[in-house]
Amino acid sequence: MTGEPRIPCGHAAQPASAHANDAIAHIVDKASLRAALKAARRARDPLEKARLDALIGARVLAWWRSHSAGGTEPVLGVYWPLPGEPDLQPVYLALAGAGVRLALPLVVAPDCALAFVEWVPGEAMVSDRMGVAVPAVQRVVDRPGVLLVPCLGFTAERFRLGYGGGYYDRTLEKEPRPVTVGVAYAGERVAFAAGQHDVALDWVVTE
Repeated sequence: MTGEPRIPCGHAAQPASAHANDAIAHIVDKASLRAALKAARRARDPLEKARLDALIGARVLAWWRSHSAGGTEPVLGVYWPLPGEPDLQPVYLALAGAGVRLALPLVVAPDCALAFVEWVPGEAMVSDRMGVAVPAVQRVVDRPGVLLVPCLGFTAERFRLGYGGGYYDRTLEKEPRPVTVGVAYAGERVAFAAGQHDVALDWVVTE
């Protein structure tokens, strides 16, 4: 991977005023932000979501090809999309077809960092304790050196707003930190005060 400074991807989000409606842009507490962002996702037209997902996927794939040092990174951490999240499964298929090893996060216990299990697109899946799909046969791997991290929202400083469980924050506490690529819709750029345990992402990629 590169040693570049932690700056947003060139195709990352535009200012919130250009994309987010005023009602969301002026909310500052995290609980209200989560509720508003979830409502906006539920209201998104499925066809528009598919269009945005394809754009995001193309940018993620381009990022990987530009920053993976010729594909030498041993494992890429990806995510299985929850309802409303950018769905990058076509990208995962392309990466796997190019020989990239993929890993999905696994919740092992409350208040713990995520574990990661190797995943091959198309293999049998089951639901974990949080109801998220994971491989039926779990082959645990070390924490990947690069993680695609889904964002419910994000700030100009690349702090992530998740669902409140803190799993990714705990996962990123231990050094050396993996390279983190946030994945979000441009309209989900918001503003909030970062907390003590919030960890800024290295990049944020949107449509």
